[in-house]
Amino acid sequence: CTQRPQCLKDPAKTRARQVTFLQGKRDDTPSHTDLMKPKIDSDLGKRMITQRFATVEPVFGNLRGNKRLHRFTLRSKAKVDGQWKLFCLMHNLEKLAHYGYAA
Repeated sequence: CTQRPQCLKDPAKTRARQVTFLQGKRDDTPSHTDLMKPKIDSDLGKRMITQRFATVEPVFGNLRGNKRLHRFTLRSKAKVDGQWKLFCLMHNLEKLAHYGYAA
């Protein structure tokens, strides 16, 4: 690599190292945010956002605000996945206890 002396203190002694150089954002391609703005601003997008706030956001608000489940206490992806499923199970059982079974 032509820039090896700039990356390493002693290029002669240091073994090969993988380095990624980011060239920056290309001007001709829009970002994901730019692509989503017209979709969200459309009538269908506004209805979908309203539906999301009505179905998804209250779950997180209940778990964080009412149950104070701000952090996972276990480590590893499998254990955190199990803990998250227990949180969701607790939320769903509470809904069943308050509102009963859906018809």
